[in-house]
Amino acid sequence: MQYEVDSYSQYQNYLYKRALYGLNALTEQELASMCDKKKQRISRVYLKGQQAINVYKQKLTTAYSNLFFKTLFPNAPITDFLLGNDETDVNFKNTLTFKDLKISKEDIISVFIQEGVLPKNFLELTTDPNQLPRLKK
Repeated sequence: MQYEVDSYSQYQNYLYKRALYGLNALTEQELASMCDKKKQRISRVYLKGQQAINVYKQKLTTAYSNLFFKTLFPNAPITDFLLGNDETDVNFKNTLTFKDLKISKEDIISVFIQEGVLPKNFLELTTDPNQLPRLKK
């Protein structure tokens, strides 16, 4: 049996899970030793990430439904209306799963990078820059 090999470093996976799951991605020990400001920052990044994923899911759902109507009902007036309307609503929560929409980890990472949830140099990161030894002044 072969398992899928993840091409991301441990630190990249940590940042990804923290952005995708928020404080739920952290252990009880990490939460206990973390200051309140950092917890708030992680929560803000998590909420921003969830909004970005929701908008991305809405865009994919719209694209799938437009393709469906264009294929089955090319001359119907409702098809013209639906094809002309591609707005997303930030207040609407899309409950479809990543599996249903065929969203991969790479898709989520690219959305997070575009929206600023993950750093622009995310794909080049291998270790936590704050864990590197510092020179004393």
